[in-house]
Amino acid sequence: MSSDTSSAGVVGAGAPTPQPTPSGADRPRKAPLNGAGVMAWTAKYGVYVALAVLVILNIAITKNFLTISNLRLQLVQTVPVLIVALGMAMIIGTKGIDLSVGSVMAVAAAVVPLYIGYGTVPAVLIGLLMGVLAGLVAGFLVSVVGLQPIVATLAVMVGGRGLANVIGGSIKSINDPGLQELGRGQLLGIPYTVIVAVVVVLIVAVLMRRTTFGLYVESIGGNKRAAELAGVHIKRVLMTVYIIGGILAALAGIIVAARSLASDPKTVGLLMELNAIAAVVIGGTSLNGGKVRVLGTVAGALLMQLIVSTLISHDAPNSVAQMVQAVVIIAAVFTQVGRRTS
Repeated sequence: MSSDTSSAGVVGAGAPTPQPTPSGADRPRKAPLNGAGVMAWTAKYGVYVALAVLVILNIAITKNFLTISNLRLQLVQTVPVLIVALGMAMIIGTKGIDLSVGSVMAVAAAVVPLYIGYGTVPAVLIGLLMGVLAGLVAGFLVSVVGLQPIVATLAVMVGGRGLANVIGGSIKSINDPGLQELGRGQLLGIPYTVIVAVVVVLIVAVLMRRTTFGLYVESIGGNKRAAELAGVHIKRVLMTVYIIGGILAALAGIIVAARSLASDPKTVGLLMELNAIAAVVIGGTSLNGGKVRVLGTVAGALLMQLIVSTLISHDAPNSVAQMVQAVVIIAAVFTQVGRRTS
């Protein structure tokens, strides 16, 4: 009898004390959805919801919206803005900005007709080289000289537009089968320009999500001083980001010239910097840097294109479309500011 009592006492001493099962009132509850949560959700997913709503609206009210020709047209018209916006997203991710992208497009489009006699590939490569040089200048001014990105790229924007006018002069036509194929050709019904844009999206996505370079870009935007202390080569990363932005802007300029088979230095890339910034911000990338949303930028570019297309297809003037775009941009920035202040 005493042995059993002793054994039971040992077991009781060694076993953990059972905890009472919490009642429904004692169980932890999820935090209520407050203003900050709504703002955060909207900033992250709002562009996809808006895009889906706009597509559904167009299916209901826009004639022939779902035709292959119309969908192809929407994608083709989105391509230049999307390509430029992807480079802009990386730059904004470092807490920078690039106002020169439209001028870089104009310079690249202006040099292509001058060298098209040497073949399509050399002409395209020289156009892309213009983007490298522009990005090199902007990156040098920002990372080495220490100018504010808006000031440095404003200088490149003004100088680049002047250079484009000096090189190109008036409108020049481009008669080249290779460039025409790039601008208007298709592969299995998919325009080559759309294929180029998809490739660029994949490259940027891999660069930002699967490489240390992408981590460096976002760390500089998040906390430049901490990134430097962690061993990130700030100047090299910034220089590379602006060069990539210049290359993508030049590529967009070449695509515009290839589609129109002409180069007009006065109109190519005009206001493209604003459209690209809008697509990036609407896509959820903060102007304060620290995060690059590649898929969001794609959705933002598509949304901006669909807004204009929808209004124009229903006989609204272009000025109204621009005002609607402005409202969308303000709403996107408001959600970011509200999220941060909350």
